[in-house]
Amino acid sequence: MVSEKIAQLINEQIAHEQYAAQYYLSMSAWFFAKDLDGIANYFRVQSKEELMHADKMFDYLNDVGGQIIIGEIAKPPHDFENAVDIFEKALEHEKKVTRSIFNIVKNANDEGDFATTSFLQWFINEQVEEEASASQYVTKIKMVCDNPSALYLFDQELSQRVFVPDTKA
Repeated sequence: MVSEKIAQLINEQIAHEQYAAQYYLSMSAWFFAKDLDGIANYFRVQSKEELMHADKMFDYLNDVGGQIIIGEIAKPPHDFENAVDIFEKALEHEKKVTRSIFNIVKNANDEGDFATTSFLQWFINEQVEEEASASQYVTKIKMVCDNPSALYLFDQELSQRVFVPDTKA
């Protein structure tokens, strides 16, 4: 059985993941409006992944007998400056998510909640990957944003990304 404190933190994380899904969907819409459908696809897939993360946490909380409380989700921004701004905001957001997950792990460790610590290891590994790719894309978009040919190739690269649902979710 999970403590009320850990359940509260996981409920908050579920809301963070759902907000992230909306945030990335807003970013996707911005790129669709600019006819950069490949980059829009990348952010749309990101959105779906965030919902999957929320679902995994929802299921875990249910499995360990925690009370699930669906939190309020703020409206994400939609008026971005440019492509670089969006990728930098995405990286910043991933870092915020990482800190939030680390906070849950710290609290679970403090309580000796080994089940939650073990469960969250997948998310820690995922965040390492998410931050690394977001950082890489910030570098790439800065290199290509003023070169239409390079931007076209970058757009094509990101069009190849597909959503692969986690069968363990």
